[in-house]
Amino acid sequence: MTKTLNLALQGGGAHGAFTWGALDRLLEDRDIEYEAVTATSAGAMNGAMMVTGLMHGGREAAKELLAEFWHKIVERSAGPASPFAMFALPPDPATMAGYYEYSPSYVFGEWLTRTFSPYQLNPLNINPLRDLLNELIDFEDVCASRGPQLFVNATSVRHGRPKVFSGDEITVDAILASACLPYLFQAVEIDGEPYWDGGYVGNPAIYPLIYDAKCRDVLIVHINPIERPDTPRTAGEIANRINEISFNASLMREMRAIDFVQRLIDDGVIGKDKWKRMRVHSIRDDATMAAFSVATKITPDRAVIKELFEAGRRTADGWIGAHKDKIGKTDSVNIKSDFL
Repeated sequence: MTKTLNLALQGGGAHGAFTWGALDRLLEDRDIEYEAVTATSAGAMNGAMMVTGLMHGGREAAKELLAEFWHKIVERSAGPASPFAMFALPPDPATMAGYYEYSPSYVFGEWLTRTFSPYQLNPLNINPLRDLLNELIDFEDVCASRGPQLFVNATSVRHGRPKVFSGDEITVDAILASACLPYLFQAVEIDGEPYWDGGYVGNPAIYPLIYDAKCRDVLIVHINPIERPDTPRTAGEIANRINEISFNASLMREMRAIDFVQRLIDDGVIGKDKWKRMRVHSIRDDATMAAFSVATKITPDRAVIKELFEAGRRTADGWIGAHKDKIGKTDSVNIKSDFL
């Protein structure tokens, strides 16, 4: 029996390869179909590749396009390959993270981007992702209503509010806006309004699925770990944890609102005919993602991408085996204990 899901894809730079792995596995299950995708930053790129592929040639085409996107990200990335990629060293995430955190290039890059703005460092506003996205994404298909509907999340710089692009609003600029980290790129202007990375106010935004999708099941693919067992003590660890908390904050707020509405419905305080009771699911591997760090988010090294892809596939496979039968029936997470 076919089951329908909506997807919510977090952003997180190169860590989006985890989502690639999860989608690669999900697309193999022909019992699951998708009505809508809400996504931010790298999640928006993954979502656009998935929708384009599904429209062009179905599941296999979507898998192939996602793979092509990430392989080209690796091929076009600046800087030398790490020892992990060159010598096929054991892919231990913590060791990888430590290598990048203390590498001279990363330390210098951090100083540079904290000292000078992208308007000074990149006055011509060159973004290598623009050509790649235009090359691989068919925006006519992405904007069409015949496939999964895509919602792309960005942050309004002037107003500090979420902006959700959908339908024919989705252009290469909308996706670049969703992934615009303000210390790396100039704000992306669309119709005179500047936008930054959507992760600040919607990573990803869930409300488009509540208002604009019929399906009540939403599967969140997490990139940023919600929990860490230890207190950060070094400057790098503190900065890394602040990044994770910041990019999870909007999702946590929406989960609190969803939990509140669900309890009102379950207790009979409000009617099911007036409010939609969402069923929440989650593909999440905090242990693996916590072993990586913010340094690897901006490091599309072949070894890092490969490890994240395999972790995403493995986690999605576990979720399918344990929770697929809950789609359309009940949550597969406890919102209060897992999020609140």
